[in-house]
Amino acid sequence: MDFKQLYSKHFLQASILQKIIIVNAVVFISFFILENTIAWLFKVNLSWIAPWFSFPNDIFAFGLKPWSIITYSFLHADFFHLLFNMLWLHFFGQIFINIHPGRRFLNVYFLGAIFGALLYMLAYSFFPAFAEISKSTLIGASAAVSAVMVAATIQSPESPLRFMFIPFTFKLWWITVGLLILDVVRIPNGNAGGHLSHIGGALIGYIYMKQLQKGNDLGAPVEKVMDWIMALFKPKDKVKMKTVHKAKRTKSKVVRSTKTVATQKQIDAILDKISKSGYESLSKQEKDF
Repeated sequence: MDFKQLYSKHFLQASILQKIIIVNAVVFISFFILENTIAWLFKVNLSWIAPWFSFPNDIFAFGLKPWSIITYSFLHADFFHLLFNMLWLHFFGQIFINIHPGRRFLNVYFLGAIFGALLYMLAYSFFPAFAEISKSTLIGASAAVSAVMVAATIQSPESPLRFMFIPFTFKLWWITVGLLILDVVRIPNGNAGGHLSHIGGALIGYIYMKQLQKGNDLGAPVEKVMDWIMALFKPKDKVKMKTVHKAKRTKSKVVRSTKTVATQKQIDAILDKISKSGYESLSKQEKDF
């Protein structure tokens, strides 16, 4: 199986959540090979490449590499940094996309990355604790994951969860609040900028969902940019010309079409209700449907 078949069969057919996880893994492996294997073979130092994709704490440095506000979220310090970020992303992301479309997931994910980076940069300019640190960079998907985590929790706060070897049922909001408290408590103990970026991601996840419940999708600009990027990587199918014969519309087809429209209206109404008030607001009949 060549690369083109692998890409078409596995990557393009994966869910948007799986695609984000795959991209994070591929980027990590690529930089690891570049900075270790290739650097060793050619006896060169390639460690200068990754900093061009990490997010700086200084606004002037950011002006030299504006793409870093997105690219930093696909870089990870080591395997365990990547592993735990992707595990949490899969856990909360699956809850989120059970209700919302993949496009909305991307909106939350990238808004989390963007606002996490902005709060990180703002913190270095505002808090005296960072005054003695002249240069620092941010990497990792944690801010984006925090946004997805909070968005999923706002959507389904009472979702019951059980962990292996723990004979107790948790609620989703307990886990989210616990993780956010850990971020706040651990700020003075190291990686302060990273923990603040998590909080930035969590804040935009909360704001996004609250606005969505009012009918405002803050991620519309992100969605347009992502549509443009995805169009660049989508293979173009060859158009085959063929003769189309019109068939007579029968009564059964009209009836079937009417039923389909009615079913779609019910689905849309239920999804709107979930978006505004959460899954638990549904009646038993709506949940069964």
